[in-house]
Amino acid sequence: MFVKFCGMTRRQDIEYAIDRGVDAIGLIFANSPRQVSVEQARRLVDGLDILKVGVFVNEEIETIQSVRSQCGLDVVQLHGDETPEYCRQLGGEIFKAFRIRDESTLQKIVDYAPKIKVLLDAYVMGLAGGTGRRIDYLLLDRIDDFSRIIIAGGVGPENIADIVHRYHPYGVDVNSKVETAPGVKDHEKMRLFFERLKEQ
Repeated sequence: MFVKFCGMTRRQDIEYAIDRGVDAIGLIFANSPRQVSVEQARRLVDGLDILKVGVFVNEEIETIQSVRSQCGLDVVQLHGDETPEYCRQLGGEIFKAFRIRDESTLQKIVDYAPKIKVLLDAYVMGLAGGTGRRIDYLLLDRIDDFSRIIIAGGVGPENIADIVHRYHPYGVDVNSKVETAPGVKDHEKMRLFFERLKEQ
């Protein structure tokens, strides 16, 4: 299963995550307590062999393309109101995030190209993500096919086993549940996460 640790702001956390076996790390370029600049991002990942995901919210396509090029991003993760047409214009590998408020949100997923991975996050009014709020399992239960779905929203050591058993998703996105403070990852929690994942 694909595992991404998001909101990375410290080199030592990224290196530890790589050593534990993470598949991708997320760098947030949108307004957030975990936001990094282009220069910070470049220093964080310099020389590291890891899939790099850049997180943006309602950003200009030209800006994303520039950051993608400067930072060597492998994937762009979109957390705003980006349309299917916007995604087509942007091109490249995309994770499109949806904050699941009700079943109508789930219906929007089908409008996006099948090659686009869909990240489902908890809905919190006024916030684009990274809240630690657990996603509504009752809404996830209405989904039949998890082959391109990445589950986010309160994913951590305490519930990864349940998520895997219940949904068998393409992947998970982990952030606040392995932190001591926004952007500061807790290595013991990261270790415990992978320990419990490997038990599955």
